[in-house]
Amino acid sequence: MSGWTHDEFHEYVVARGPALLRAARQVTGNPDDAEDLLQAALVKTYLAWERIEDRAALDGYVRRTMVNINISWWRRRKLEEYPSEEIPEPVPAGAHGGLPERRGELPEQVERALERLPARMRAAIVLRYYEDMTEPEIAKVLGISVGTVKSTVSRGMAKLRGALALPEQRHLEPQS
Repeated sequence: MSGWTHDEFHEYVVARGPALLRAARQVTGNPDDAEDLLQAALVKTYLAWERIEDRAALDGYVRRTMVNINISWWRRRKLEEYPSEEIPEPVPAGAHGGLPERRGELPEQVERALERLPARMRAAIVLRYYEDMTEPEIAKVLGISVGTVKSTVSRGMAKLRGALALPEQRHLEPQS
């Protein structure tokens, strides 16, 4: 291996692991899936470590890898998941950590609202507003049309606004 060490990768994971785990939670909406997703993305990153020349872009590389892996997982999962008579217990509030420590991390209330969105809608919003991807880039990553990206993001943002509105604001909205 030319020019890099296992220690360099280890130091990166120790330093950035918590922030990357929060990003994984935002992508998956589930703390257990987030841990699995981050682990899978770190394995791919480790295997590509020697080829990643811009070390400042590592977080972006890992986040993009997490999004791609998650998309593959939920495409496969579509065939395996079926409606159930039982509703699972919700994840208790506060189980996902506190307020953001760094710019770019989402407040807990926004994370909870994102978790309630369907997987593709959540992925489109995270890619658009957290990863700052364009609609054509999102369409390519998710394997959908640009129009579908636009409508999915629009509907998702409307749901988030509704979920994040203060209770008194909900009563003041005009009735149609």
